[in-house]
Amino acid sequence: MREYRYTVDREGRVFHDGSEIVDPLVLRFFVMAMTRTPEGRWLVVCQGERNWFEADSTPFVVQRISPVAGEGGRPALELRLAGDYREVLDPATLEVDDGRLLCRVRRGAFPARFGRVALQQLAAFLVEDGRGPTLVVGDARHPIARSAPAPR
Repeated sequence: MREYRYTVDREGRVFHDGSEIVDPLVLRFFVMAMTRTPEGRWLVVCQGERNWFEADSTPFVVQRISPVAGEGGRPALELRLAGDYREVLDPATLEVDDGRLLCRVRRGAFPARFGRVALQQLAAFLVEDGRGPTLVVGDARHPIARSAPAPR
């Protein structure tokens, strides 16, 4: 079985042997087919070939966000990942972990990190309410959780 190795940078760009992968269909396939092995490695299997991904914490990186009409027409935020893969943010999954903002993607299956541009776009929806950061979308307020510190 042939194997390939990819890296995912802080902004969610995917590289193979130093060359950036830019084909949106390939990138979207990677986002949709990504799995995590029992050993904690990131893998996409395609036509019998193993495609391994290395990333800082997670290969899922939110590259952009935009306001959209969500369920029932309520205001929501749409996440955009590599290959223009899109899904609506579940605000309940937002959390700060080790100084990074994360959410869950692919029906809550995987953590996604917010890239620089997405963080800048998200800033317009964040307020500090004395207890910590809160996401405000329409008239809904969603406090952002802080992950528990790792045991020492």
